[in-house]
Amino acid sequence: MLTGEIEKPWITEKNLYARLSYWITWAVAMIGVAGGALRCYFGWKDVPRVGNLCLIMEDNFETFDLENTWTREVDMGGFGNGDFEMTTDSSNNSFVKDGKLYIMPTLTSDVIGYNNIFNGYTYNVSGCTSTNLTSCGAVSNITTGSVINPVMSSRITTMKSHSIRYGKVEIVAKLPTGDWLWPALWMLPVNNTYGPWPASGEIDIMEARGNGPSYGAQGTNYVRASLNWGPFSWLNGVSKTYGWWTTRRSTYAEGFHTYAVEWTPHFIRMYVDTRLDHMLQLSFNEPFFTRGDFPTTILNDSQYIVTPNPWVNGTPNVAPFDQPFYLIMDVAVGGTSGWFPDGVGNKPWLDASDSAMHDFAEAQDTWYTTWPETAEDRAFIIDSVKMWQSC
Repeated sequence: MLTGEIEKPWITEKNLYARLSYWITWAVAMIGVAGGALRCYFGWKDVPRVGNLCLIMEDNFETFDLENTWTREVDMGGFGNGDFEMTTDSSNNSFVKDGKLYIMPTLTSDVIGYNNIFNGYTYNVSGCTSTNLTSCGAVSNITTGSVINPVMSSRITTMKSHSIRYGKVEIVAKLPTGDWLWPALWMLPVNNTYGPWPASGEIDIMEARGNGPSYGAQGTNYVRASLNWGPFSWLNGVSKTYGWWTTRRSTYAEGFHTYAVEWTPHFIRMYVDTRLDHMLQLSFNEPFFTRGDFPTTILNDSQYIVTPNPWVNGTPNVAPFDQPFYLIMDVAVGGTSGWFPDGVGNKPWLDASDSAMHDFAEAQDTWYTTWPETAEDRAFIIDSVKMWQSC
């Protein structure tokens, strides 16, 4: 039996400081929650959006529509980058299988023989689409070092069918694997309103390299996006408008990802899978000529001239990206543009060398061993393409 006085703490006077600290703790927590919510809201509200969109093209590759949608570009000229591949109209290099488009690089030696790449053989590509006849054929000569392009690949475009001026493009694709492969999803202007490349601009939605993750200049675990623009080919502002995204636990060749561009008169954004993973997001908040910070004068032939502004009559802050652009999908190989930096990854050629393609072709036994045998791993596989126009 209990004796003595029983304590009843619930009827004693409350400790003022204990109560105050209790409510202050809750108040600070609630302020934090409210502040976080406001930050999320205004962050969401401030993300630029493309507005109303009208779907103008959708291809899920039940067939390969070469009449109404896609055009194969057939060319041996290197497309301004000194590429080592020729692009063909062959079903070996671009074909549809099981609802997917395959862009598949193959060896030229499988068609004409290895020795003919180097000596005494004339090759003219079938169905050449280039207006430059020198890009439609080549002659190999062991004395001069000229060679036949050692790789066959494909480049397909919507040049004759679909283009947009502001809107959105979305492509679901899986990257190829193989040293010195260069898969790309990109856009060029329909009319070159402001002059030859890069004055009229270029939109690179996604570019990558087929070299593995250990490659020192960003391999298959990186994807990149950029804008090309400038008064001349050697005066290009791309170094001010590029970016990338990376995956740390896998590569972009292990599965399908969505690559997209959203483009308005106010901004452009390129991303992979989600807007949060944007490779490049750029506001059109200053003229591109100002953004380029180009030199006031340049040497033109033997005299100095004032650096011309190609976009003086274009849309302020937007030109040259104020005109219709069409879509290109391709797999290039090698090249001398600097996309594969000299001295990285046992690169078997030098960009400045007159024998760059020859040196690459001679190293075929080395780089070809990194190319998977199956199309499912070697090819650039496109699952779907959608294009929307702002409306």
